[in-house]
Parts: sequence; structure tokens; C-alpha cells
Amino acid sequence: MTPDSWISAFLEAQAAEAGAARNTLLGYGRDLKDFTSWLTHRKIAVDAATRTDVEAYLTACDAEGLSRATRARRLSAIRQLYRFAFEEGWRTDNPAIEIRGPGRTKRLPKTLSTEEVSALLDAARQQGRTETDRLRNTCLMELLYATGMRVSELVSLPMATAKGDPRMLLVRGKGGKERMVPLSPPAREALALWLAEREAQEDARPRGATPSRFLFASPSAEGHLTRHRFYILIKEIALSAGVTPSKVTPHTLRHAFATHLLENGADLRAIQTLLGHADLATTEIYTHVLEHRLRELVETHHPLNKDG
Repeated sequence: MTPDSWISAFLEAQAAEAGAARNTLLGYGRDLKDFTSWLTHRKIAVDAATRTDVEAYLTACDAEGLSRATRARRLSAIRQLYRFAFEEGWRTDNPAIEIRGPGRTKRLPKTLSTEEVSALLDAARQQGRTETDRLRNTCLMELLYATGMRVSELVSLPMATAKGDPRMLLVRGKGGKERMVPLSPPAREALALWLAEREAQEDARPRGATPSRFLFASPSAEGHLTRHRFYILIKEIALSAGVTPSKVTPHTLRHAFATHLLENGADLRAIQTLLGHADLATTEIYTHVLEHRLRELVETHHPLNKDG
């Protein structure tokens, strides 16, 4: 079998058996293509690669200046590829299983203050050339901060989810796992106004035109607002709000959602459920964010820490 055949079979199995999301599959594909291309360039067959070969590849990645996180991700993809090959009987071993990864540099997630979030939400109401744009932008930002959704979950919300003035939204997350997230009153109001606009758009479609099932429909290949377009939009909103654009991404709003809940006494396991984290350890990073911010507060404002 060719390297491409190995990768295709592995990705098909990940999609069918593990329910891997499209972006996860694309990531696996890119990483494994880079690895097998490296092997091919050195005339090493993918079914004959040894532990030494895999370690040499990782050393080459390090020499290229790739980050620890990238190298750890690539090793994980290679391990899984060879585990799949072992299960299929294509290999009698997994050459990557005992290789110790570079580990990830633990960095606290960037977040935003409540004042910065309020400025972003206010700016979203004024952002856009038309009233339709402004209603959509307000709804996007209110939902993002009220629920802590991942950007891919937000932009792909179906219309049916929003009907009936819901108090909670059903969100389909990674691996097709579903969870319920509550809506704040401002988010419910923004959602109701945008839903009315979307229904008016659907009613105005020419007879015979296929209706869109997405809440944030667009002419993109996916049929909904793309993650890239929303990323650009949130930067534009940050500029209008007077918040440093480099600080603002869809994911920092997700971090702000979790951090602000924790600051106000929310239970860590409840936050885990709302964020859709499979492991509580992933959610525990927010306790470190809170500790870091409290330490900064004391260092900045405590009288004994001031010079003179």
C-alpha cells in the first residue's frame, strides 16, 4: 500500500469509528502527509519505518523551528497511524509507541476583562453597514459570550435550534457530542431578533430556491458563516470597541466566559459541562488563570508592594 493509501484508510476509520470532526481529520491529514513525504524523500517505506526513523523525523521538525505543541501533535498522529496499522495487520509493531514526546509548554489562556467584553458587545450592535449585519453581529457576540461555544459550533448552528424562544441551546460539539447551554436574557433577545430577520430572509427567497438550514447562513461552500470570516469580523469589532485586536479572538471570548463564571463562584464541573470538555483537567487551567489574576491584583494594588 502507498503512504497515501495508509493515510486515507486511517482517516476514513477516524471519521467512521471515532466520529472525528472535519477539522481534526484535516489536521491529521496534514501532519501525516508531512511525515510520509519525509520518509519517501529518504526512500523509507511507511510500513518499514523504525523507531529511529520516527525520532529522526521529530529531530528534523525541531531543526525546522516547529513548536513543542506542533511536534507533540505530529507524534500523536504518527502513533495513531501505526496503532491503526497494527490493528489492521499491516504492521506487527508500533514504532512510535515508546517515543517520549517533547511535551507542551503550559501557557495560561488569554482572556478579557468584563469591561472589555462589555465594550465588544456594545460595539457589535453598531458594527455593520446594514441593520441585518448589525443584528447578526450582535447575535454572534452575545451567543459566544453567553455560552462559551467553540467558533465552529457557533457558526454552524441550525435554525431549528433557535426556534421557540429557547432558554437553552442544544450544541453539537467535538465528535458529535451534544450538550445543553443556557442563554442569558441579552443573548435570548439578540437571538430572537436575528431569528425573525432570518425567517424574513427565507420568506423572501424565490419560489423553488433551496432554504438554508443554518442560523448564520452564507454563500460559502459550507453554507454558513466561515470561521475565517468570523475571525476577521471579531477583529473589526475589537477595533471599534477600542480593545487591542491582538487580544481578541473567538477563543478568548470562550476563555472569558469560563474565567468570569469561575470568578463569580461557578463550580468547576459545571464549567466543564458547559464548555464540552471531556476531561476535567482541561477545565482546571482556568483555576490557574484566576490565581494569576489575583496575584497580579495584589502585586499591583497592595500598599506594601508599592515603591517608596
